[in-house]
This record gives sequence, C-alpha cells and structure tokens, in this order.
Amino acid sequence: MLVVNAKTPATKLPIQDLRRYGHTAEVVRTGRAALQRYTGADLVLLDPDLPDIDGIEVCQSLRALSEVPIIMLTSRGSELDQVLGLRAGSDDYLVSPVGNRELMARIDAVARRTRGLAGAHDAQNVIVHGRLRIDPATRRVHVDERPVSVTRKEFDLLHALASQPWSVVSRRQLMTSVWSTGIRVTGSRTLDAHVNSLRTKLGSRDWILTVRGIGFRLGPSSSAASYPNNALDESRGSTGSVNLATG
Repeated sequence: MLVVNAKTPATKLPIQDLRRYGHTAEVVRTGRAALQRYTGADLVLLDPDLPDIDGIEVCQSLRALSEVPIIMLTSRGSELDQVLGLRAGSDDYLVSPVGNRELMARIDAVARRTRGLAGAHDAQNVIVHGRLRIDPATRRVHVDERPVSVTRKEFDLLHALASQPWSVVSRRQLMTSVWSTGIRVTGSRTLDAHVNSLRTKLGSRDWILTVRGIGFRLGPSSSAASYPNNALDESRGSTGSVNLATG
C-alpha cells in the first residue's frame, strides 16, 4: 500500500495500525513522490492536501496511468469536494476524522471489488452488444474495433448496464454496484456526469438511454438487428409503458 500524506493533523494516518492489520505501508509526503512510487502498490491511500500538487490532480494522473485502487482520506468534507474526488477517479472518499475500524473496512471493501474485477479472466465474460465490445479481464472497450478510453468508474458503469442489456437499471442499483453505498454525495450528479461522459466517448447519446424517474438502460446504437422486437418497440415508445429519453 502507498500512503500519500503530508502529515497534517486533520488527516494524520494510523500507519502503525495499517501495519498491525497486515498491510505493508510505504509513506510519501508529496504528489510528485506518489507519481514516482505508485508502481507495484496494491492500493493508494491519498490525502489531497499536499504541499506541491493538489491531490485531485494527483488522483487524475494516477488514474490515467494505472488501475490501482485509490481511497481519498481528507478533511475536505463539502459535497463539491467529494464529487470532484470521485470524478477524478478515486474508488472511495472518506472525510476525517474516521475510525480505524471503518478505514480498514473500506480498504478491504475496495480491495475485494478490484480483485473481483481483475479475476474476470474467461473469454465467455466478454460482452458483445452489436458494435460494442466490453472485456472485463482487460477492462477494455471497443466500438467497431475502435478502442474507447474510459476511466475505472466509467467502465464499471458501462459494464453494469451491459450486463443487463434489455433491462432498466435503477439509479440506486448503479450507485450501489459502481460506487459504495456509504458515499455521502448526491448520487444523481455523479451518475449523470459519468453517463454523459460515456455517451460522448462512445460517439452517441443513444448508447445509454434515460428512463425518467427510474434509471438507465443500454440503448440500440449497436444495430436494430441486435435488439429483441419488444425492446425496439419499447424504445420507440409504442408500448406507452416506459418513457425513454436521451437527456
């Protein structure tokens, strides 16, 4: 584990407790050091209040370079700070002070999620939805054989929708499966931002349809032939039972 902490009183980390719980903890005090030393770490515990580079920027850089799990532990407790931290690519966000047992539980939860994703090796787990191909083992997305660069959370969100391609997935279900249930932020803002980003990267807003008041579902941008007849009828609004929109 790489601990990135400037040793501020508000977010002083219990290094000895981490080690007592069986974690090997290497401590660095700056963002530059974190970007140099993250290789080989199984998790990064990041305090955004660093003396050289803002922790949000460090988080974005780490996420662009690696899939290493990141937990932010900070005294910044506003909703905006939490949203920025999650959008930057952190897997969890904790506001100090936090009890040691909760911290260890969050570390274990993030580790379980990321291990589960990394363990999806079988080719049968690859999801092909018309022109869209999602490979959980490599965490790669392609549209028409074109690679699409997505963040960790964008991949998890797209995978959650593609795993139920003909079903509406509720906002609550997506927030639970993609983010932890303990996140203390307005889920709709975070979720909508990731959906809009995915639509842009995939090349069409129709890839992800909004079911007003409920959630989202994978759209028919793949090809009309790949959709069941009843799903196409529903997306055109002919059934009258579900109001679909792309906004």
